[in-house]
Amino acid sequence: MNPVTHAQLDWDDQGRPHSRVFDDVYFSDQSGLAETRYVFLEQNRLQERFAALPAGGRLVIGETGFGTGLNFLCAWQLFEQHAVAGARLHFVSVEKYPLSHADLQRALALWPELAPFAAQLLAQYIAIHQGFQRLVLDNGRVTLTLLIGDALEQLPQLDAQIDAWFLDGFAPAKNPDMWTAELFVELARLAAPGSTISTFTSTGWVRRLINAAGFKMKRTPGIGHKWEILRGEFLGWPAQSPAPPTAKPWFARPPAIEGERHAMVIGGGLAGCATAASLAARGWRVSLLERHAALAQEASGNPQGVLYLKLSAHGTALSQLILSGFGHTRRLLEHLHRGVDWNDCGVLQLAFNAREAERQAQLADAFAPGLLHLLDQTAAQARAGVTLDQGGLFFPEGGWVHPPALCQWQAQHPLIEVLTHHEALELQRVEGQWQARADDTLLASASVVVLAGAADIKRFPASADLPLKRIRGQITSLAQTPDSQALATVVCAEGYVAPARLGEHTLGASFDFKRDDLAPTVAEHIGNLEMLREISTDLLQRLRAEQLPPQQLQGRAAFRCTSPDYLPIVGPLADHAAFDRVYAALRKDARQVPDAACPWLDGLYINSGHGSRGLVTAPLCAELLAAWLDDEPLPLPASVAEACHPNRFALRGLIRGKAHS
Repeated sequence: MNPVTHAQLDWDDQGRPHSRVFDDVYFSDQSGLAETRYVFLEQNRLQERFAALPAGGRLVIGETGFGTGLNFLCAWQLFEQHAVAGARLHFVSVEKYPLSHADLQRALALWPELAPFAAQLLAQYIAIHQGFQRLVLDNGRVTLTLLIGDALEQLPQLDAQIDAWFLDGFAPAKNPDMWTAELFVELARLAAPGSTISTFTSTGWVRRLINAAGFKMKRTPGIGHKWEILRGEFLGWPAQSPAPPTAKPWFARPPAIEGERHAMVIGGGLAGCATAASLAARGWRVSLLERHAALAQEASGNPQGVLYLKLSAHGTALSQLILSGFGHTRRLLEHLHRGVDWNDCGVLQLAFNAREAERQAQLADAFAPGLLHLLDQTAAQARAGVTLDQGGLFFPEGGWVHPPALCQWQAQHPLIEVLTHHEALELQRVEGQWQARADDTLLASASVVVLAGAADIKRFPASADLPLKRIRGQITSLAQTPDSQALATVVCAEGYVAPARLGEHTLGASFDFKRDDLAPTVAEHIGNLEMLREISTDLLQRLRAEQLPPQQLQGRAAFRCTSPDYLPIVGPLADHAAFDRVYAALRKDARQVPDAACPWLDGLYINSGHGSRGLVTAPLCAELLAAWLDDEPLPLPASVAEACHPNRFALRGLIRGKAHS
């Protein structure tokens, strides 16, 4: 993975930004707004297309070169002016050198009439790191998916259907990498039938390359100092070119659900509340079933969870998911009460042994310092506010979160009905509806059901053989003391300790694969204190923890739920026995892809297996699940979505020669 580099800018005497790398301007010095509206909005006929959208309809715009976000804000303003209340705008843009927050703010200040839209963008323009970064704006009516990185690395991983393309890289002479045949093939692969396209350039070789990819481009009069520009539409994949690879049938999108958009979500923890919120934002009516008296009573009920990233320097699927998920959650937290519901105090991961120190050094080389950087022992100690024996890796945008607050905020949407004391023991499909039952009582029914109840989803036959395992974890709560107030950041080693929330520090957490009861034990409290000693004997003394009789220590235990590959399980579920029959040929030849549709269990979806990373992964996985259901651009690279797909286990079983009984 390559660390993200922010755009290097110079500013002219009118306050306009100029790229140092490409020696080119971001927008016209005549009238950037008029040019954007003419070249991109008018040539793609966006006003009439926005006005024609029905409630529940959606238009997807794709862009090469996000730059200052000017095209996005102009499109959003036009959408706001002409689209009906229930319509949605989805904007996907790729950018190799994103502007820093300060530079974006400075650039957008040039356009006062866009200020209401720019303010919303700037409020969410946080934790923008490499890969797919999703920003949810205007209460979910507008979605911006930024692909941070090289266009030819990011676009091939995009799973989307684009209705209108804005080609807005720097000029072809200045930035030829953004105007290649390979790039235009990607635009064609992603183009919806009848997709339109426009660009400010009229260069002949650019027009010929775009035409060769399946578009029909024509020159049209320009604006300002541009004599001519290009606009066109997608005619279809060129007959002489080999067809682009299609998704394998077991990862293809299931048919759309017909009828009322009503979903039942079983489980009121982080995964369930996030799923309910993502569906409600898209106009779904949601029944959220929770067996306890309130939401977030199990693993999502801890007083403080740590928001940080356990990454790999090698760009694994899990690492990409964590990086995208961290940014998404970090932006959601801006809606909550800082200091009580969450705190961006940063997270310090100590280099507690030589192997950990080596791992941290690799990460520091692979990622930008705004995401993580090394601190020596002196700097780490100064940052933490307590004596430490080691330095470590510091995550400045991390911190702690009160998970129940996030769950409550997500479940507040008017389309979500929270049904407490509703424990679903059986699931049946009757006349196109999923019914949740407890003995003879019908609890709820809907055309779609999402199982988000951690390992308890194994009680239902359709999901019984998903390889989820429970891991018991216990935290210890310690009262703040005058001396412990010095702790200024979350500090982790084998365990973690957080600065106090409402007068209490959270310390934890144990890992126990064997015990299946939830009564807190003295032994695990003592184990948590040992983890605290390894973090900082100074903090242990400041908390006077060892002066407390162990029997008086307070805390709670809960079950995490994880999968064998540590990735969550998110997406549509297939009938396992039918899957084995339909794809039996894979037992003999794993490379063979039978041309047969996947035997989906219509309307049955999973969002589970988040382990101890639920704060980082569950909200973005809810967006992934909603994108599957609503046939939207996926918020993650296709390879990551496939790595999280429930069908991966049935597929591996077949390839290894194991059938489901």
